Amino acid sequence: MSMMKRMSMIFRAKANKALDAAEDPRETLDYSYQRQLELLSKVRRGVADVATSRKRVELQVAQMEQQAAKLQTQAEKALQMDREDLAREALTRKSGLAQQISDLQAQHAQLQGEEEKLILAQQRLQAKVEAFRTRKETIKATYTAAEAQTRINEAVSGIGEEMGDVGMAIQRAEDKTATMQARAGAIDELISSGALDDVTNPGGSDDISRELESMSHQSDVELELARLKGLSAPQAPGQLGAGSPGAADPLTKQVEGETPR
Repeated sequence: MSMMKRMSMIFRAKANKALDAAEDPRETLDYSYQRQLELLSKVRRGVADVATSRKRVELQVAQMEQQAAKLQTQAEKALQMDREDLAREALTRKSGLAQQISDLQAQHAQLQGEEEKLILAQQRLQAKVEAFRTRKETIKATYTAAEAQTRINEAVSGIGEEMGDVGMAIQRAEDKTATMQARAGAIDELISSGALDDVTNPGGSDDISRELESMSHQSDVELELARLKGLSAPQAPGQLGAGSPGAADPLTKQVEGETPR
């Protein structure tokens, strides 16, 4: 096969495929039905034309028959007047009209037969057109229903695929949420255990440091409270007064680091 033939075949194949994709069977059926109606209309016009011709021949025959009857009457009157020559002329004309009438009658019979054939063809064609119309509407309804079903199936398929994507997105979101929750819980545990400094604490101290500082503050408070109680207690005889330079109560000595005896 030559290159040109192959290219021509490929072109025709692609063109045929494109036409097939662009063709709507409903439009094709409507166009075919319209063409059949046009042909049926032409047949009807043909029947009307033949009938008109037949009717014209009938009128001509009727006129000639009237003329023939008139010539017959004239021939009889001419004989009554002993004018045989006029009677012969009238009968001669009548004979010519008779031949024309015979020819017209033959033509009339031919036209009548043609008209009957066309009427029969018209009836058959009309029956076919009506049957085609019924078949056409059935095919169009079936095609429309199939087209709608196809669109529905495609929509359902698209929804199924989209729901699959949505399901995957939900799964990823749930996994990410679980990971973030686990990470937040782990950070809370590290902060609570002191393994990770709490950034909200300005001093950056852990729980042990805070507890030691609290105990130190409580000890200072207790010592100050005991000293104040000692200053306010009554002095026993023979003891130095509270204002004596050499006097010191046990609490004061304890505060200053001395051990009471």
